[in-house]
Amino acid sequence: MLDELDNSREEASESLYERKTFTIDKGQEPLRIDKWLQMHIEGASRNKVQNGIEAGFVTVNGKTVKSNYKIKPGDDILLLSLVNPEHTVLKKENIPLNIVYEDDALMVINKPANMVVHPGVGNFSGTLLNGVAYHLEQQNPGIDEDILPRFGLVHRIDKNTTGLIVLAKKPEAAAHLAKQFFQHTVKRKYVALVWGDMEQDEGTITGHIARHRQHRKMFDVYPEGETGKHAITHYKVLERFNYVTLVECVLETGRTHQIRVHMKHIGHTLFNDWEYGGDKILKGTIYTKYKQFVDNCFEICPRCALHAKTLGFIHPVTQKEMLFESPLPQDMQGVIEKWRNYISHRNE
Repeated sequence: MLDELDNSREEASESLYERKTFTIDKGQEPLRIDKWLQMHIEGASRNKVQNGIEAGFVTVNGKTVKSNYKIKPGDDILLLSLVNPEHTVLKKENIPLNIVYEDDALMVINKPANMVVHPGVGNFSGTLLNGVAYHLEQQNPGIDEDILPRFGLVHRIDKNTTGLIVLAKKPEAAAHLAKQFFQHTVKRKYVALVWGDMEQDEGTITGHIARHRQHRKMFDVYPEGETGKHAITHYKVLERFNYVTLVECVLETGRTHQIRVHMKHIGHTLFNDWEYGGDKILKGTIYTKYKQFVDNCFEICPRCALHAKTLGFIHPVTQKEMLFESPLPQDMQGVIEKWRNYISHRNE
């Protein structure tokens, strides 16, 4: 829950936290870590730093420490810091939430399509977090306004992606879950409908992902090197419909737009993904009836056909493995069935 640190190395992903690592210089004299961090974080109070350390957002040589730990030369320090640390007032809104699991430490929500996860430019209300803030206040009237926006989210999914997302209700749980995402131990499976008939029944896509050079809201795959972050997506074909394919994707890493970008990179753009060109007919025939059929499919599923089906992690308190499954939403079920019927009639 700490803000920017100078002279640190950072790694950002679809998580709302970024990982900053740095090594203490050889000439550093012993100094309490809370004091050292306060000196290096602009505008940070001693209390804020100590709360972050206590919650587990700071580790030294792979282990959590107390605020009175004295740093020494060669110490490797890991800091989890919010990607967007600026504070905004979170409006509490009575938004229906499909909560599939909840306890004192966390909650798992099945997010619908067309819902932004957290407030931002142009989306200050109607987000998942607005609804969660209202839900938590009903449980705990007078809850601290600063709590949820500062640590609740440890990952995110796109506005038009449906499926499972986990939120922490305590800072200690947030730190524990955030580390699992950074260590790539969280189990995540997605189901996607993509354009084209995939050549292989299964495979792995590897490619660095960074922002597109011309379109800043998009991402692209770059050769391995200094540009972008390492990303790996494993896929398996579930069903073929000649012109589109239903696939299961397993994320080994979690970069923003990873599945969408990787699939486009190998020539299989997600169905109706307008940002990456999937809202046009990319495979099929030139006949008018086929165009009408595809347009009807777009109407049935008026979004990128991507669903976060499986989410698994170690519970931060009980240390037990938690695994959740979410059925395909109605719009994806409908468009899949429409393709299934279309192909069966063509084969008759």
